[in-house]
Amino acid sequence: MPLDDLVPLAVLFLFVGALYASVGHAGASGYLAAMALLGVAPEAMRPTALSVNVVVASIAFGHYLSAGHFSWRFLLPFAAASLPMAFIGAAIPVPENWLRAAIGVTLAFAAIRMLWTNLKTSAPRRVEDPPLSKKLVAGGVIGFAAGLTGTGGGIFLSPLLLICGWAEPRRVAATASLFILANSLSGLAGIAMSGWAVGLAPVPLAAAAAVGGAVGGYFGSRRATPRTLNLLLAAVLGIAAVKLIAGVASAALR
Repeated sequence: MPLDDLVPLAVLFLFVGALYASVGHAGASGYLAAMALLGVAPEAMRPTALSVNVVVASIAFGHYLSAGHFSWRFLLPFAAASLPMAFIGAAIPVPENWLRAAIGVTLAFAAIRMLWTNLKTSAPRRVEDPPLSKKLVAGGVIGFAAGLTGTGGGIFLSPLLLICGWAEPRRVAATASLFILANSLSGLAGIAMSGWAVGLAPVPLAAAAAVGGAVGGYFGSRRATPRTLNLLLAAVLGIAAVKLIAGVASAALR
């Protein structure tokens, strides 16, 4: 990749990493948007986004783990169901326009719902741990969607947990960060099975995103209020939704 393209892309990755890590995410949808904006070859976009995801999700998880917001018991059913499905989804070469459009609309509704809920003045919603069956079904569906779209699945898991009242914001962020890390690794394995090999291209981009992720992860895990985290997550979902829908519209107009 030419230096003239690499520098602005690294700057974008830094800001995306900071914003997404503040809510326990790694930023795959944002990295995909940045690469599409600067004309990166389509075949390089998904593995690059997942590679950087691994770095940023690790940093975000470290912050939330050290701050005491993580629970293995809560995460394991989601992860156990999602990992094989993320591998399968990533290994399937499918035309993604309609899938991305549907996911974009879903994320837009989730962002609006979360924004509306947090702007209203009401009593805090009661948090209830869901039954095992719901965790397994949700994890499997989200894992498959994550593999297909080249993301870690956090943009689907976090709003589900919050809207359904299954966890409070910092537990959601902690859970999402390791969920994203695991699914990103599984997705990379699925892509590698199709012939992709790790190269040096993602290294400077991952380094830039890591700096942003370290700042964002610290802010989200130790400084931000639950309401701030919810509003940040709504912004993240909105950005991802706009990116997905705009990408589909752009492709349709070509």
